[in-house]
Amino acid sequence: MVLNKNKDLKLYYSISEIAQMFDINESTLRFWEKEFDIIQPRRNKKGVRFYKEEDIENIRLIYHLVKERGMTLAGARQKLKNNKRDSEKETEIVDRLKRIKTELLRLKEELDNFEMRNNP
Repeated sequence: MVLNKNKDLKLYYSISEIAQMFDINESTLRFWEKEFDIIQPRRNKKGVRFYKEEDIENIRLIYHLVKERGMTLAGARQKLKNNKRDSEKETEIVDRLKRIKTELLRLKEELDNFEMRNNP
């Protein structure tokens, strides 16, 4: 998941927007906020959370470790404590590979459509 760096870039995102980005419940985000001190959204006077780009990147790391790699919260917390940079690099690589896979599948579909049109 990559945010559009041009037209859709916002300074702050609501909890519902973040939950939708990662396809998780808002309650999961609130729980992760308590479990991981690297998630620190701003709050207004009413307590409404506003997430910055930095928070989103940290949520992406936690999501990768917990949801994609299947780590426990304690394991993810320890991994981030011991070597956050390695986790960031790993997450970047996985994201890049996902984009490459999507592009390859799109190209395969185009090639299949081309072959069907030219070889009836």
